[in-house]
Amino acid sequence: MARVKMSDAGTVELPKAMRDAHGFKAGAEFEVIDDGQRIFLELVAPLHPTDEDHKLSADEFLAFIRSFPKYEGPPITDEMMHEAINQAAIEDWERLVRQWAGEDKDEDDKDG
Repeated sequence: MARVKMSDAGTVELPKAMRDAHGFKAGAEFEVIDDGQRIFLELVAPLHPTDEDHKLSADEFLAFIRSFPKYEGPPITDEMMHEAINQAAIEDWERLVRQWAGEDKDEDDKDG
């Protein structure tokens, strides 16, 4: 996690390591999402990407894939994935219900 400061003009600069890791270039557009407690940036894909934006050499592609951490746990089945998604949806819904009831303010602070 990186910490940044907003300038007097209201701009926030993403750290270079983060820009490089995600391939963000000058002019990249982001949707700013405010959920009331957190602010998120979501990259907006260009409407008409140029070929230059998407060209990777085979070596660059393989280096990118190899940069992912290797999973060393037990095999994951579709059933396990569906169960995890369903459980997360149930937990999200229960948290929303508590928030609507005004019961979850302290718990959200603990989550981060």
